[in-house]
Amino acid sequence: MNKILLAVAVMLISMTSYAQTERNLEDISSDNSWLKIGFLIAAPSGEIGNYSSFVGGLDVAAQFLRTDNFGIGLATGYSKYFKKSEANSYQGLNDGFGAIPLGLMLRYYPQSSGLFVGTDLGYTFLSGQNASNKGGAYARPMVGYHNHDWNIFGYYNHIFRPESTIDIQSIGIAFTYNLRFK
Repeated sequence: MNKILLAVAVMLISMTSYAQTERNLEDISSDNSWLKIGFLIAAPSGEIGNYSSFVGGLDVAAQFLRTDNFGIGLATGYSKYFKKSEANSYQGLNDGFGAIPLGLMLRYYPQSSGLFVGTDLGYTFLSGQNASNKGGAYARPMVGYHNHDWNIFGYYNHIFRPESTIDIQSIGIAFTYNLRFK
């Protein structure tokens, strides 16, 4: 966790070191703000990989370009962790479970089209679980390719849970389409 926080801090400091014109929220237009909607697929990793074989879901984010290279926004969506057919029940889960993240989205775009890096940081709520199992804080670092209309990126998602339960991790790929604000 400390390494992830350090990496995010370094990324934020390096992004703010560029002398750029900052935009205010009053400046929202179709040139600098959009809704990203798409899908994701992933492979569970770590201990949760013993229970779940596949993750599929929806990825949604609202983004505002604070500068020409730095985007900030809100991220959410839904991911379904499908249970392996031969797996025993995991902590009261019989048919898999869902994850609903709610977080801050940070992106750095070196150019108007091309590679980008970013992360989502926030809290993930879990569904389909018994009352004793709760969600946890999450971090989702990513690297991808973007243009004016779409994004494709690889990511690592880690949901940090209380000590009595296991963390939930996955490695995946997502595709999102940009719907411009008018």
